[in-house]
Amino acid sequence: MSGHSKWSTIKRQKGANDAKRGAIFTRIGNQIAIAAKSGADPTINPALAMAIEKAKAANMPTTNIDRAIARVADKSAAQLHEVMYEGYGPGGVGILVECATDNLNRTYPEVKNVFNKKGGNIAETGAVAFQFTRRGSIVVKASGDEAILAVLEAGAEDAEEQADGHIQVYTEARELAKVRDAIKNQGLEVSEAELTFVPNSTIEISNSEVARKVMNLMDALEELDDVVATHTNFDIADGVEVG
Repeated sequence: MSGHSKWSTIKRQKGANDAKRGAIFTRIGNQIAIAAKSGADPTINPALAMAIEKAKAANMPTTNIDRAIARVADKSAAQLHEVMYEGYGPGGVGILVECATDNLNRTYPEVKNVFNKKGGNIAETGAVAFQFTRRGSIVVKASGDEAILAVLEAGAEDAEEQADGHIQVYTEARELAKVRDAIKNQGLEVSEAELTFVPNSTIEISNSEVARKVMNLMDALEELDDVVATHTNFDIADGVEVG
């Protein structure tokens, strides 16, 4: 997916740093609990299996994983709801915010407040989502033409080598688990595999100040306890400094 690679690389690097924070366990735990709603057996629930893999990669204790799965069956526990908010950031970029919450009356004002404080605004349902497509996203720890060819042979729809030595792979949403397993069978290391929202086209930001404002907004949204994922259709033009 050309035009979205620089921001994808920055976001992945930020994620690696965020993994040092205890809050990552809460976020992954919510993802596990949401996935477990479709079945508590990871052998027949690919979404749960991938969420558990993500938890293990973050060194999340097994007791935390088991507790997140058990939360679905615990009728005395506050139940999580999936909700997605849409909005615009500086420069008119579109943003999707996926949340898992046990209190919608808490989450919406928090998300709206971040948009307002960081130069954006929350939008009505459907105003932004149509600019994105639900797809499978796989990050492969490899580089070079042979690796690109291998992931395409494994069933990937699209693959692009990134500057940080990874290959970003996209699949049809329903083919995610199948393609991930096929890539592993090719002897390649998969560092991430999840469902995501991919922009149909991107807005390139060539002004460093606007780029920093968008990144500050994205960071602030990611720091909210109920947010499990964010997606945007902006990318940073070559030569723009954002550090």
